[in-house]
Amino acid sequence: MTPTDAAGRPAGEVAEEAGRQIRLARWTVTSGSNVQSRGAVVVEAGDHRWEASAEGNGPVDALFRAVDRALTEVLTGHPRLIAYDIHALAEGPDSEGRVALRIAPPSAAAGRRARGRYPGEARGTNIIQASVEAYIEAINAMLAEEHWAGAAEAAGGRRRARAGARRAPEAEYDEASARHDTTSWFDR
Repeated sequence: MTPTDAAGRPAGEVAEEAGRQIRLARWTVTSGSNVQSRGAVVVEAGDHRWEASAEGNGPVDALFRAVDRALTEVLTGHPRLIAYDIHALAEGPDSEGRVALRIAPPSAAAGRRARGRYPGEARGTNIIQASVEAYIEAINAMLAEEHWAGAAEAAGGRRRARAGARRAPEAEYDEASARHDTTSWFDR
């Protein structure tokens, strides 16, 4: 079930046409058994860029809260996560997972902005990244609604992306930086 605008066009298509499509540019998260998880994100839409970090109850929650904090001025609050599912699409450590979720508008939203349920879905071998991308897809579906028109542009006017900034279709992954010994702390 794909959300549509008043003219019957798919929500994602409307947002993309208007240049409002928010995308995940970068993310990082730290998490452990005896520490609070902390996530940081950079999200962009057109010439606008938002950055934020937040703590949460695990890596996915920390990143969702970081996205919420980054887009606070756009969304006038935090979307409510009402469904979240992860399914393995095959066996093995290199298989993809599919993350499907659904959000509702922020509790602080009023009028027509307070209604609706918006799905997001993403696939990948990294379920944390797929989770954040699905969350942003759901936010894009919500922002594509006519009554949310202009929200990203209105809030983004204060934070412009750097001129000539590299624009990747999805978050970057630096394999060399990703290789680190996660067991060395056992030797302490």
